This record gives sequence, C-alpha cells and structure tokens, in this order.
Amino acid sequence: MLKTNRNIGNLIIKFALDLREKQVAKYRKHIKNDEAFAVASTLILGYRADLSKETLAAYSKTGTIHALSVSGSHVAIIFFVLDVCLTFLDRKRFLKIFKFILICSLIWSYSLITGLSPSVVRAAIMISIFITAKTFARNKNSYNTLAFAAFCQLIYNPFLIWDVGFQLSYISVFGLIYLQPKIYKWIYVKNKWLNKVWELVAISLSAQLVTVLLCIYYFHQFPVYFLLGNLFISIPLLLIMILGIAVLAPFLDIMFPIFEWIIVTTNLVLKWIADLPYSTFSSVWINLTEIILLSLALGFFVYALAKLNKKFLFASLLTYIGYTSIITYDDWNAVHQKKIIFFTLRKNYAAAFITGHEAILLTDLSKDDRNYQFFIEPALEQSQIGNINFISLKQDTVLHHFVKKAIQIAFNNYNILLID
Repeated sequence: MLKTNRNIGNLIIKFALDLREKQVAKYRKHIKNDEAFAVASTLILGYRADLSKETLAAYSKTGTIHALSVSGSHVAIIFFVLDVCLTFLDRKRFLKIFKFILICSLIWSYSLITGLSPSVVRAAIMISIFITAKTFARNKNSYNTLAFAAFCQLIYNPFLIWDVGFQLSYISVFGLIYLQPKIYKWIYVKNKWLNKVWELVAISLSAQLVTVLLCIYYFHQFPVYFLLGNLFISIPLLLIMILGIAVLAPFLDIMFPIFEWIIVTTNLVLKWIADLPYSTFSSVWINLTEIILLSLALGFFVYALAKLNKKFLFASLLTYIGYTSIITYDDWNAVHQKKIIFFTLRKNYAAAFITGHEAILLTDLSKDDRNYQFFIEPALEQSQIGNINFISLKQDTVLHHFVKKAIQIAFNNYNILLID
C-alpha cells in the first residue's frame, strides 16, 4: 500500500471534529452521571453518545426530542443571548457592524465546536443571513431569508432535500414565521409573565402544527403532552445551553456540578411527564399519498381561517374526504388480507402468517430483542396487526432447524412477501 496524501478529506471538517473530541473529553472528565454526560454531549456538541432507551423515550413521548438534536433552536438561543448582551453596541453605526462581525464569528465558532453538523450549519447560515439583513438593510423579508438559506445549502448538497432534519428544520421555521404571530393574536394577555407563557405556547403550537404530519410519517407517533413538555423544557434548555458552552471556557470548571444537576433534574421531570396516562399515540402509519392529502387539507384550512375564505375551507373539506376514503379502503384491505411475510435477518429468522388483523409469528427472537423491535414489530404494525400469536423457537433444536429449512424452501419456491 502506497500513501499518496491525495485524498486527505476536508481539513476544516477534520479540525472541527478534532475540536469537538476535546470538548467531549472535558465533559467526560467533569460530569460523573453517565446519562447527564450523554445528554450534554448530544445536546450541546451534537456528539451522539449512548443515551438510554428510557431517556430517548422520555424526550420522544413529550415532544421534546428536538432538544437532543443540535439544530436551529440551539443556535437561535445563542444568538438571542448574544444579541441581548451586546445591545449597547447598537448606538453607533461602526459599533453595530462590530457587533455583527462578533456575533457571526461566535456562532460559526460554535458550529466548529459541534463538528459542523448539517443542522447547525443550516441554522448558522440562516442566522448569519438574518443578522446581515438586520444590520445592513432597512427592509428584510423573513421568507426570502429562509428561502435563500435553503438555496445556499441545496447548491452545496442537493440531496439534503431528502434529509429529515432539513425538512423538519425549514418547515418548523416557516411555521414560526407564518403561524406564530397569528396564534399569538388569538388571546390578549395583560400580565407580563403570563404573556411570556402564552408566547411560548404560541411558538410550540405553531411549530408542532406544521411538523406534526411529517413526524407521524417518519416516526409513526404523536406526543399528547407536547405543550406541557415544551413549556417545561424551554427554561432548562436555555440554562443548559448557556452553562454548557460556558463550562468549556477555562477557569469555569466550578460550574459543572450545577450544569450536571440541571440536566439530571430535567430528565427526571420529562420521564415523569412521559409516564403520564396516554402520553403518546404510537403505531400511526400513513403513506405518501395520505400525507400529501392531509398536508393540503391542513394548508387549505389554515389559509381559510387566516383569510376568512370559504372557498379554501370547502377545498380543505373535500381534500379531507378524499383522505378519509383512502383510509377506509386501506382498512377494508387490512380486514381481508391473507399473506405470509418472511424477514431476512442475518443470524435469526422470522415468518409471519397473516389473516386479517391476526398473525402467527414463528421466530427465534424474543420480544425484547432489538431485531424484533426494529424490523419485525414495525412491519406487523404497518400491516395493522392487532393480535400476534408469538411462537418462539429456541436455536439449536430439531424443530428450529426444521422450521428454518421449511421457510427457506417456501421462499425459494413461492411468490411470498419479503421484508428486509
């Protein structure tokens, strides 16, 4: 093997990842609680540490999973804090330009610390364009800023259009720009602090409303207590972001115990919310046609309410009737379905014999096995199976080898549905 030094990769990305590794090592040194370390590394630095199933489920069921993904909200918090702290620089023109350079530099420095992850770069571009418009232009259009940020990223990598994070990020920001002011005007609150709470509710509602269909399409669940979860997480998230970045600076190591305590307490409260009755609707499956129809119905309905337009309200109703018709047809097919599904697993086997909403499952996996939870269970849920007769066959038995051979013969000789 000859080392040519030609394909050495992106030096900026390499530098960013090396820098992040140093910060992760500092977290590991000072944070004793493993779960707090995992949350801090994921939330602040975008380092995918080993989060426990309980913690991931708690954030997911409370609709606060976005807090664990370094994204636009995190960069927005940094910008908000910097903008407030540097307000005194708005007095003169040259100081305002200095403030612009300083904030952009700090935001992109944070992007470097997180390893230049796509979601952070996306947010940094959006914030940079926004600050530029705010500093040098009298008139700024938020929609143009959002579209230009998306255009810049798609020029660099057109395949980002299929990225789930890219889609959710821009749609949620669009929701904040368009819906939040309208929802906020629904109720007038005189009390200053109650008004802040209502403002947070409006933000949560607008972001959840525009992303709910995509979340159901990709993740097949809907958090019932998303308002409670997002209202609670707003203040801890702000403190975690500020302290999480501050403790990385020299001579501020003494703040690590406070930082760790806030994360541990936040996790405990979110787990409590997640354990409330009916905390989430899970196993909700919709296909591409259904999400398009639902999105059109929701879009027409929101626009009809905003403009008080009867035609769009009628269009929303017709579109929803079309969606309902497809759902009814799918349910009818599910009741009358008869099929066999073979699952191609590396070291295990599974076969499902389906009649209507019932299935007989032959497998050597247990219900707690990750292969069952990630490959078999979702496929059966998508087929609308309500009753599973679980027949577990242990490996290295005569019956196990007989069934496995029979499955292989059947698969080779019959036209049967295969799930890989």
